[in-house]
Amino acid sequence: MNNIKIFIFSCCTCLFLFIGSAFAKTQPNVLMIMVDNLGYGELGVYGGGSLRGAPTPNIDTLAAQGLRLTNFNVEPQCTPSRSALMTGRHPIRSGTTKVVWGMLYGLTQWEQTLPELLSEKGYSTGMFGKWHLGDTDGRFPTNQGFDEWYGIANTTDESQYSSQYKYDGKVGLKPVVQEAKRNKTPTDIAPYDLDMRRQIDTDLTAKAIDFMTRQVKADKPFFAYVPLTQVHLPTLPHPDFIGVTGNGDFADSVVEMDHHVGEMVAALEKLGVTDNTIVIFASDNGPEEVAAYHGTSGYWRGHYFTALEGSLRAPFIVRWPNKIKSGTVSNEIIHMTDLLPTFAKIMDFELPDDRIIDGVVQTGVLFNENGKSAREGFPVYNGDEMYAYKWRDWKIHFIELNSMFGTPKKLNVPHIYNLTKDPKESYNIAPDSTWVLPVVMKKVIEFNKTLVKEPPIKLGTPDPYKPKG
Repeated sequence: MNNIKIFIFSCCTCLFLFIGSAFAKTQPNVLMIMVDNLGYGELGVYGGGSLRGAPTPNIDTLAAQGLRLTNFNVEPQCTPSRSALMTGRHPIRSGTTKVVWGMLYGLTQWEQTLPELLSEKGYSTGMFGKWHLGDTDGRFPTNQGFDEWYGIANTTDESQYSSQYKYDGKVGLKPVVQEAKRNKTPTDIAPYDLDMRRQIDTDLTAKAIDFMTRQVKADKPFFAYVPLTQVHLPTLPHPDFIGVTGNGDFADSVVEMDHHVGEMVAALEKLGVTDNTIVIFASDNGPEEVAAYHGTSGYWRGHYFTALEGSLRAPFIVRWPNKIKSGTVSNEIIHMTDLLPTFAKIMDFELPDDRIIDGVVQTGVLFNENGKSAREGFPVYNGDEMYAYKWRDWKIHFIELNSMFGTPKKLNVPHIYNLTKDPKESYNIAPDSTWVLPVVMKKVIEFNKTLVKEPPIKLGTPDPYKPKG
């Protein structure tokens, strides 16, 4: 009798191990490459490439192998875009609405992030690049769900500090490249100066490839988040890419960026995990406006730090062989907040139910189930104020701002633009389309009610944070 029990127990154990192993193999890996301030008009597949003096063959090939979105929407600034990705929530809820300097900022530990949720499903999570969601103990990437991190806590323009006019190292910030393991204090690796600025994306790429290699050998599904620093100012290429285009530093840096994307994609092929890996290439914001490093939003108008379409529409490409049809293009509205719920659907993890999640599942577009977006629009915040609301092919501006260096102007009567007829948002057609105003204002009122139901976390709120009520 005992022998029979042992036999049954052994069979069940083997079956359990087999099922667990099979499940691990069916969990898709994710390589998410998030570049910094790459405008809509820079890549070849978005009308740039050679026309901008910077061919992008690797990224163009990735687009040909998967789905390219032409209506992917981000936030107007770096910190809120990355917050929206991590939480699936509009940054107004999380106290992460703008880039700040010299104060406590970032995600509170109460927020539940994408890597935290994936970790609960057995994923190894690694981040290699720019965080910009907190630079104090408790708010580094490895306090927010990543098993390991190598990169910079804040923004790339800090690399200029030590070379700037009358810089005083005794009182001035000393930016550094750091690395850390989960819940460990980050270690300073090197000064983040102009020399390291040219080197860092090469290092990030190598670190990401090493991480993916280790996880494949360990037979663990992975989430590799690689927020590269190009093409954020100062847009300076690696020494190996200086002069490769003959069109200056910016073009050379775009070519360098494309090269690194090619290296990471090639690594997946070498590791034999191409078919089971979702590859995403996206930009966090619209293009730079600073003269020496300015980019282009192509078909649209505007740069980041505004509510113009050039600030909000960014490149987005996703490839998953045999799951996402190759060579497809969609102009359906997708927002950065949608990525978290869409991952939840694909990876089968539960979203937190004790807070408002603004993102919606977009598998209908990704897998061409019906080709339709699950959303019609979204509010556009720039800082703590709603500057606009985008609905279908309409944009209603409540605050006018045409340049990140300009002065915001509150409009007595909202401006209405039709993005199909007027992609540059140049001609206010309010007198001919006032029917749109009550439709959109109803949506604005509904959204504002959610801010009463769940009061926003204020910028600078310390941990531990617990919502009232």
